[in-house]
Amino acid sequence: MTALLRYQAALLTGSHRWLPPAICYAAFLAIGVQTGGPILDAYGWAAAPLLPLTVWLTRICLTDEPPAARHCAAAAAGPGRVHLAAVLTATFASWLFALAGTAFVALLSDPHSSDHRVAVPVLPATLAGLLTALSCVLLGTAAGVLCNRPVLRGTASAIPAGLTAALLLLVLGASPANAAVSGLVTGSAHGTITVPWLPLAATFLIAAAAVTATCALSARRG
Repeated sequence: MTALLRYQAALLTGSHRWLPPAICYAAFLAIGVQTGGPILDAYGWAAAPLLPLTVWLTRICLTDEPPAARHCAAAAAGPGRVHLAAVLTATFASWLFALAGTAFVALLSDPHSSDHRVAVPVLPATLAGLLTALSCVLLGTAAGVLCNRPVLRGTASAIPAGLTAALLLLVLGASPANAAVSGLVTGSAHGTITVPWLPLAATFLIAAAAVTATCALSARRG
């Protein structure tokens, strides 16, 4: 698996297809995270776009490999393992963006509530921001694997499905990612920190189930 991960990471970095999502995320942070802004609001702003970004990176990793090379890798290591390596590469890359966004917020934001009257502890706020970011990454991974091959093979269906899933998972109240981000924004109004343990657990289970199912389907379809 280590060799497969290195191979997938080399494909991702060498293709430079990660640059558009990276530029979009950087622009999103530059627009929304202001110097001296409330720290919890900023963490919520930095976490939310990680969901569509992860969907995007997952599609890149699942479609980056030429068909002939993919068939050779699948014959050597098994299609399920190759699929898993591609998904893990996308998830790790998204987590790197999450860490960068969290660091950016920590450097620029003001550790106070939205009205700047209540002090907010930096370390607990950063923990809540990191876990919220991780929740968005995991749910984006789940959406990404379910909206690409081997579930959806055609570009005409996979891209609209991925975009729609990312949008719905951000705005629907039943979404654990929405709950985690909303907890930060709501807590910012009063200067209280809600660590999203429950949304994180839910997104982990959803992502694990989705990845396991798609790896099994990839092994069957080849």
